[in-house]
Amino acid sequence: MTNPLDGTPIAYDDAGGDGPAVVLLHGSALSRAIWRGLGYTPALAGFRAVRIDLRGHGRSGKPHTSDAYRMPLVAADVVAVMDALGIGAAHVVGYSFGSRVGFTLAATVPERVRTLATLGGTYQSQSGQIAKLFFDGYAQALHDGGMPGFVAGLEAAGWAVDPGTRAAFLANDPLALAAYFERTEVEPGLGEFVLPQLRLPALLLAGTRDGQRLRESRHAAELMPNARFVELPGRTHAGTLSPAGPVLEHLVPFLEEN
Repeated sequence: MTNPLDGTPIAYDDAGGDGPAVVLLHGSALSRAIWRGLGYTPALAGFRAVRIDLRGHGRSGKPHTSDAYRMPLVAADVVAVMDALGIGAAHVVGYSFGSRVGFTLAATVPERVRTLATLGGTYQSQSGQIAKLFFDGYAQALHDGGMPGFVAGLEAAGWAVDPGTRAAFLANDPLALAAYFERTEVEPGLGEFVLPQLRLPALLLAGTRDGQRLRESRHAAELMPNARFVELPGRTHAGTLSPAGPVLEHLVPFLEEN
């Protein structure tokens, strides 16, 4: 499937079935494989789970120009996949970057989003935040050392990179990822005035050791009329998704209730 706006190919898989559709959106430098690898898709057996490789990631197209990663294009990728599958509206579940895509979808095409669940998410601009999340010099590491250099930088910064995450990181195209991060630095995010207008049911989760995302998720839940915030004790940003059990204890009932 390709995005009709710019022709970028977008890879996805569809579990099929008669249940409500759940669109799963991964985080930066990962891919749709993370949801199966960490045990999320088996827990969603009663739903039609659609996992998407966001542009620049996985098996989707990997442009090397930063303008190709404008948020309206990324959101249009998700809508194009839903259109291709005949899905009018879906539950949207996003981790990190995927959560920012989810917020954008809820704000710009609310008729396509039944509920929104964010994991380690935010609605705000990420200007100046990427180095804090990864490490100083991450962009230069991508250009000079490719993905091995990026992973080495993460480990030197104290990241505990598990084998699955390491494999996901190393599978990336470093120049595409650098272009993606370059665009991420200038994306404006959503203004706070938008959040009270997002009246859909929402579940916002963040780890207690994920300081900024914890504060931003809590604040978003305070502003959104039908949102609930849940703390994940002891979890960092990188550790938000795993182990899946405590996350699914909140996520699956939320989806079932809505």
